[in-house]
Amino acid sequence: MEGPVCLVGNGANGELEVNPAALEILRGVAQPVVVVAIVGLYRTGKSYLMNSLAGKQRGFSLGATVQSHTKGIWMWCLPHPRRAGHTLVLLDTEGLGDVEKGDTKNDAWIFALAVLLSSTLVYNSKGTIDQYAMEQLHFVSELTEHIKVKAQGGDDTEEDTEFVRFFPSFVWAVRDFTLELRIEGQLVTEDQYLEHALALRKGNNKKVMEYNLPRQCIRNFFPTRKCFVFVQPTSRQEMGQLDLLPTSALDPQFLDQTRRFCDYVFQCSHVKTVKGGIPVNGRRFGSLVQSYVGTIRSGQVPCLDNAVTAMATIENEAALREALAHYAAGMGGLRLPAELAELSAAHGTHEGDALRLFMQRSFKDEEQEFQKQVAGITERYADILAENEAVSEQTCRALLEELSAAMQQRLSAGLYSQPGGYQAYDRDQTQVSWCLNPRGRVRLPRFAEEKAEGRRQGKARGEPGSDQ
Repeated sequence: MEGPVCLVGNGANGELEVNPAALEILRGVAQPVVVVAIVGLYRTGKSYLMNSLAGKQRGFSLGATVQSHTKGIWMWCLPHPRRAGHTLVLLDTEGLGDVEKGDTKNDAWIFALAVLLSSTLVYNSKGTIDQYAMEQLHFVSELTEHIKVKAQGGDDTEEDTEFVRFFPSFVWAVRDFTLELRIEGQLVTEDQYLEHALALRKGNNKKVMEYNLPRQCIRNFFPTRKCFVFVQPTSRQEMGQLDLLPTSALDPQFLDQTRRFCDYVFQCSHVKTVKGGIPVNGRRFGSLVQSYVGTIRSGQVPCLDNAVTAMATIENEAALREALAHYAAGMGGLRLPAELAELSAAHGTHEGDALRLFMQRSFKDEEQEFQKQVAGITERYADILAENEAVSEQTCRALLEELSAAMQQRLSAGLYSQPGGYQAYDRDQTQVSWCLNPRGRVRLPRFAEEKAEGRRQGKARGEPGSDQ
């Protein structure tokens, strides 16, 4: 892709909708995908980090005003810079808390989709990881209201623990960080700084519980956590022109921090998988997006179980169509009429290829519902045999008429009525028989019987040459 495209936007009625052009791009991605999504408050520089991951100075819109530039979820598919045969999918999300939007429910769904779709989730904030920053991350504590693991109701505690198995790894990117990384006078790493900020307070009163809630959710849902802090890249006056400034104009420490961030994401972000450990390619990723957005539009809560089932149905239907089309194309390349042995051999080859093609693309066809439909090839083969029979008969009739034309001329001239005419007729008839195409020879006995019957009827009427 030359640049990002909108993956999920808001329609005229304000509801989320999937962009068909983005789905078409994903259908062309057969490789496994590594999906990195970024979320955070609007106007906090999320898009710059995503452009850095893309290795581009420009791409996702940065903007230079207090208005949020990114609307919905935008996607950029690129060859993975460190993993051959993989595609890196970058998702830049609409800024949370945009005052112009005035719809916190939309923010919640954007956040939930970023969690559901990504392998690595980057949360971008400014300043420090303090109580205000935690309060802005209240969407984490609401995840269980917007995501279900199992289709059937069950123990809430059991479902909470299952989230860990399917949620992405978590990276907190703290922008414009001005403090020293010290706790109680001791130098600490960025990760230690994050863990200190996530420490829980003791007590059961309301204030303590409100303090602990977002921290407990982050600790529970995202056991794999990483933190990066970034100094301000340039002067305040030039912050709105980051995509125009040369790297020489940016703070070297900021550039080093950005490089370390990109290295970590490239090295530690895994292939996107769904429940059951099934790897996701571009086609399957598009199916996931459709499933989740469709569920949200229906007023339901996205469910991991149902999403995998829906994705499997879409993939298996496509695999079935592809297998049947492959068989039809292969058999369609035969020139009819054909010998039965040739047809049977071609059928066996193309049927086996079609089944292998189906098995390569299909998944979770546990009841073999779709695999059994591949047996429809047998019905198609019966149709081909009938078509071959009809074409063979038509070809033989045309060939007999063509080869018998010379005999008809001799018959009309009375040459077969002269002495020795029967021997001449028999010789010409034998020559016509042996000139028949071997493909049509299987039909010759019936035509010979028809010719013989015609001669008998002609002899009964006293027609010339009927006694030959």
